[in-house]
Amino acid sequence: MLKSIAVLTSGGDSPGMNAAARAVVRTALFEGVRVWGINNGYRGMCDDDIFELQSKNVGDIIQRGGTFLGTARCKRFETPEGRTLGYENLLKHGIQGLVIIGGDGSLRGAQKLSTEHNIPIVGLPGTIDNDVWGTDYTIGSDTAANTIIDAINKLRDTASAHRRIVVLEVMGRRCGWLAMVAGISGGAEYVLVPEEPFNIDDICQGIKKAYENGKRYCLVVIAEGVGSGIEIGKQIADKTQIDTRVSVLGHIQRGGSPSVADRVKASQLGEKAALGLISGLSDVVFGFNQGKVVSIDLNDAVTNKKELDPEYVRLAKILS
Repeated sequence: MLKSIAVLTSGGDSPGMNAAARAVVRTALFEGVRVWGINNGYRGMCDDDIFELQSKNVGDIIQRGGTFLGTARCKRFETPEGRTLGYENLLKHGIQGLVIIGGDGSLRGAQKLSTEHNIPIVGLPGTIDNDVWGTDYTIGSDTAANTIIDAINKLRDTASAHRRIVVLEVMGRRCGWLAMVAGISGGAEYVLVPEEPFNIDDICQGIKKAYENGKRYCLVVIAEGVGSGIEIGKQIADKTQIDTRVSVLGHIQRGGSPSVADRVKASQLGEKAALGLISGLSDVVFGFNQGKVVSIDLNDAVTNKKELDPEYVRLAKILS
């Protein structure tokens, strides 16, 4: 059994990271294991910004968005020399294993650190995009989707009042999960995602026909990976000659108090990560499959591409 572990959060922040880190810390302490926090992700590892955690350090954080440990990009850690420096800093504190909470890029960094220095690592998928292979759920995705729905509900009111088209751009450079689930649950007429081709002329013809039949408004949700919402909005306005407004939701999607689902699931994953690491597991990512916590090979998680559920795509088209 390991007797001293550390936890860090890396990459883009997501609601529920605090709940996951809290569960890691309190589970480790319950098992009699020392636990350390690393500030600002891999940058903190390289800077030796590492401190020991007690139960009180993770009090009053489960309801908070962001991450109390902070997160940052770190070019040094992308090099073998930077990873060696980070590893040596871990050794200074007697740290024997790491829990890393983050998305694809963070988990790839974890894999390299494990391979080069043979340090046990367990990953947790923390990203609002829900794009980590092998898991149905990533920490923060539920809260972000609900944030988008809140925006859609408000935009629909003003769009209907003015008989406007509203184009809403949401996050998702390579994965359209957020746009798709928000579009379906928000009643969007069109959802544009990187995984599916679309024809802007066909969309505009469909919108014009709907307005001719008496429709009061139209909502188009697009993932940022398909292109600029502003540019797509201009094209729609030009081709339909209907008053069109564009909203780019931006980083508001990352913030806010985590939902019940994100608090509970992140806590479950944090407990499993701590117990797994302490007991000798390494090079795994804990996630969810059909409502159950599962372990995923770290290499598989970072080398495979998660596909958008075709049932979502089919449903969005039927209900549009």
